[in-house]
Amino acid sequence: MKNIFIAVLLAGFCSLSGQDFKAYQFYDKKGKEVKTDKLIKELAEYDVVFFGENHNSSINHWLQLKVTEGLFQKKNGQIILGAEMFERDNQAQLNQYLEGKFDAKTLKDSARLWTNYPTDYKPLVDFAKTKKVGFIATNIPRRYASQTSKEGLESLNKLSEKDKSYIAQLPIKVTLDTPGYQEMKAMMGDHAEGTKVMNFISAQATKDATMAESILKSMQAGKTFIHYNGNYHSKEFGGIYWYIKQKNPNLKMAVISVFESEDPELKVPAKDYIPTDFNLIIPADMTKTF
Repeated sequence: MKNIFIAVLLAGFCSLSGQDFKAYQFYDKKGKEVKTDKLIKELAEYDVVFFGENHNSSINHWLQLKVTEGLFQKKNGQIILGAEMFERDNQAQLNQYLEGKFDAKTLKDSARLWTNYPTDYKPLVDFAKTKKVGFIATNIPRRYASQTSKEGLESLNKLSEKDKSYIAQLPIKVTLDTPGYQEMKAMMGDHAEGTKVMNFISAQATKDATMAESILKSMQAGKTFIHYNGNYHSKEFGGIYWYIKQKNPNLKMAVISVFESEDPELKVPAKDYIPTDFNLIIPADMTKTF
């Protein structure tokens, strides 16, 4: 009886240890698996790389760091970093930190950092600091996006010239032809008042257009600009990608989109899956940072 018990226990252990617990999988737009070394090699050929994220995904942030490290090596340091999580009017404070003139506490006290900055974005900023790589605060100050949502896009015309310098050049084109914006409209529901819907979409557009302009202004020939942003800002080649294309259709840009999956093998999802150039599939139960 004892031998039978041990045999059953060992069989169960072998079964568990034989499972392949996948933390992530990259696919190309045709649904073919892509190894990270090949991914980095291909990304090095682009002018701009958008690395979409779920803001609270630990593996997403870890992969952003690892891919950035790989691209730095592949491109011999010829990269520039930028992120949605930093607003244009905090560029001076960010630069002071990168140059070693601010410590971490001073940066925290003087800039509007996201609450998950210490776990999710500080490693990227510290990498830029160590390697002396530029890091661009690309986003519109949140107060102006909020103002747009409440008062409309036209309200930005009343701002001072200094305030306007933190926003993409006005007027900002807002159209439902931009991928993702129709989805935003649908999310608001059929009963939402028209002006309110367009103000909400316009607020999103101020972010996307400002980040696009920030990237275009900060690019340098021969360098790959890596931009970290919420998945929604570049999914389906919309958002920031779309605004850059309006200004410079000849740039070579790649989008990495992220999707969650319940499938332990992390296969390409059967539904709600619109791939971009590269597509990161992560477990739906992956550890969240908040």
